[in-house]
Amino acid sequence: MDIKPGELLTYWEKTASGELTSNDYSIKLPVEVAAKLEALAKMYPKKTREQLIADLIASALYELEASMPYIKGSKVVAHDEFGDEIYEDAGPTSRFLQLSSEQLKVLKS
Repeated sequence: MDIKPGELLTYWEKTASGELTSNDYSIKLPVEVAAKLEALAKMYPKKTREQLIADLIASALYELEASMPYIKGSKVVAHDEFGDEIYEDAGPTSRFLQLSSEQLKVLKS
């Protein structure tokens, strides 16, 4: 799910579902965070707390990925329309995407 945090409220109004993993994740929330989650649960009673948490995590991961810095690597991987060199991304994005792809395959198998 590629959705920005500001778009979650509209998304929750429309209510949609996606493919779920069979893994369970159990976490203890700080009291302030739990209070905010409970407030959202009251505002959107058609969504379970689990759905709200899943959407919030997905949205945060989307924002985190988008904010990962580009770090110019030493290897030229392409040329743009002006013939300028495009260098590999030596930052965390490519590693994150690679590991995410690997884990997606594991979770779907």
